[in-house]
Amino acid sequence: MIRYKKDLILKVMVHGILIITLFALIFPFIWMLFGAFKDANEVIQMPPKIFPSKFNLTNFSEIRSLFPVELFLFNSILVALVSTLLQMIFCAAAGYIFAKVSFKGRELLFTLYLITMMIPQQLIMITLYKVFVGMNLQNTYLGIILPGTYNALGIFLLRQHISTISDSFLEAGFMDGASHFRVFRQIILPLCKPALATLAILAFMGSWNAFLWPLIITSDTRLATLPLGLSKLQSRWTTSWNLLMAGNVVSFIPMLLVYIFAQRYFIKSISLSGVKG
Repeated sequence: MIRYKKDLILKVMVHGILIITLFALIFPFIWMLFGAFKDANEVIQMPPKIFPSKFNLTNFSEIRSLFPVELFLFNSILVALVSTLLQMIFCAAAGYIFAKVSFKGRELLFTLYLITMMIPQQLIMITLYKVFVGMNLQNTYLGIILPGTYNALGIFLLRQHISTISDSFLEAGFMDGASHFRVFRQIILPLCKPALATLAILAFMGSWNAFLWPLIITSDTRLATLPLGLSKLQSRWTTSWNLLMAGNVVSFIPMLLVYIFAQRYFIKSISLSGVKG
């Protein structure tokens, strides 16, 4: 009986800590959501109030008058979707090669790929910019997209997942006369849906929130992405927090939709990560 009470108290404490942590994590999103419907004075009033005194949509119409939100949103969606698709293809192909294709120096090359994860992006930014300028890719969609198609973490994720797939599936395909490309397309890819969904979420979020590289490689407003547009709401001396929160709500919606769409595959990938093949 005493042990049962101790276990119950421990469970209550653990759940209490988890609830408090959850609230601390989602509170900024709640504040942003309700702040998007407040006016400029109410959003900074003291003491602060979570709920607005009156819900209004003037903030959303005002940011449309300040800059072309639809154009920036289109650019962000285009860049994020193409970058995510190419990243999934390249990472899956590289993961298959590192996991199932034997060649000399495979482990060394894979280790070198992983080492690149420790190199900050800012360290190679100048060199990368010079290369892209030399290829006349500044102020182009291709110049924004290409750096996001490589992801060492994605290659590692897909390689680990593909390693758990039984070689008997591949041998059956080779015995039927299938090439590596056909085995990859018809056997490996369908079995990698959970890992690909996880990579898709990470890749889309990374591309959607990218700010530094699009800022460097583009100077044409017509190619600006949404994070660059939102930065225009912050001036040197003042910031329109209500407009900034409204813009962030608009920016958050596509990421939420992507997660909802890929949620079941993402959870499945997490559940399978502890299963030994």
